[in-house]
Amino acid sequence: MTLHMILALGILILMIGLIMSDKMAFGAPPVLACLLLVVTGLSTVQEAFAGFVNPSVIMIAGFMVVMAGLMKTSLIGKVQASMLALVNKGGYKSYALLLVVVMLGASLPGAGATGYYVLILSLISTIPYNKKMPTSKLMMPLGFATNHPLIPFNVALFYGVTVSVLETAGYHDGLSMTKFAVVNFILALGFLVWSLVAYRLLPDHPIKEEVTAYDEVAATTEIQAMMPAWKENLTIALFALSVVGMMLMNVLGNASYVIPGLAGAILLMINVLDFKEVRDNMGAPVILMMAGVIGVADALANSGFTAMIGKVVAHSLGTNISPFILILIFALLTSTCATFTGSNMGSVFIFAPIAIATSLSLGLNPVAAAVAVVVSGWNGGYMPIDGMPAMILGMGKYKLPQFWLFSVPMYLIRIIALCVGAILIFPVN
Repeated sequence: MTLHMILALGILILMIGLIMSDKMAFGAPPVLACLLLVVTGLSTVQEAFAGFVNPSVIMIAGFMVVMAGLMKTSLIGKVQASMLALVNKGGYKSYALLLVVVMLGASLPGAGATGYYVLILSLISTIPYNKKMPTSKLMMPLGFATNHPLIPFNVALFYGVTVSVLETAGYHDGLSMTKFAVVNFILALGFLVWSLVAYRLLPDHPIKEEVTAYDEVAATTEIQAMMPAWKENLTIALFALSVVGMMLMNVLGNASYVIPGLAGAILLMINVLDFKEVRDNMGAPVILMMAGVIGVADALANSGFTAMIGKVVAHSLGTNISPFILILIFALLTSTCATFTGSNMGSVFIFAPIAIATSLSLGLNPVAAAVAVVVSGWNGGYMPIDGMPAMILGMGKYKLPQFWLFSVPMYLIRIIALCVGAILIFPVN
């Protein structure tokens, strides 16, 4: 390992340690890590703090503002009421139904849609604490459920990446999108099974400040009474525009990243939100967390650390390894690399060519390896240092051990289910 690799890895470990220890406020450790990158010479100021101008971070920061405006409308009360009906009913059946509903909802935007998971997490965060079904038991499973469509017909992104890496490696025999979707369905079933089993392991604590039912109703009534109908309708329309814009990212391009910010600006101009509310939501701790880890991720990749790991694994596997174990190893490597660096696509393009080349050298059909490795790039999440996992940890007020108790087994079960599905649907012999 080079000195740059050691320094980058050390800063990553320090950042994770500070997140685990709770010695610093949530969102502060990644910012400290960015400062250390500059001091050690691993990154320029622009490189270390690139996350603060990252398109996805800007998009989510803008959407946080829009969500703050939406929370002041009567619509959120109606949506809340439907979720509250299940929450107040409590019990395992209501939990299972909520889980299935969120997974069905994820089918339209597809896995990992930013607008969808931010919406679900924001809605859960507004539900008052209820002993029958604490929201701390909902934030993690429902948050991760947004990444697992129960009817995975919208798999164009992952499918396109898989075809691309196969063709780049010299494989041109084609890939069935229907079979590809079935593998994603098996992955979703693995997640659903674990979430149903893990219900009793989830912690029980409030995730918002305690208020009485009277105060909650009074505050909502007062806010809604203060907002004219035209403002409420415009706020709802701006929210819908933001969600659609984020979901059509592949069509709209760069414009989709700033649509939520423009919507937030309109809410400020029409006085739905004041400047302090806009500032607090755009600079929320979870935004600092997301922005900060990007610089660390880039430094780790630029040091050559991830590429070095890929080469070591490729040379150490040998020729007598089981096809399933081979695919599992590369899926674990890809998902772990994506988890720690925040670079899903980058991790896939590091490990997928190695996995495909290794399969071909062993006389195996490489499709199963390609499918598993590509999809695994978006199915890490056992460390809260990127996007959705960071939001789940922060908004759910979880301690890291509580987060791991759910996320680590979830991660392993999902990856195993993914590799089993890939082997079953795309035989290697």
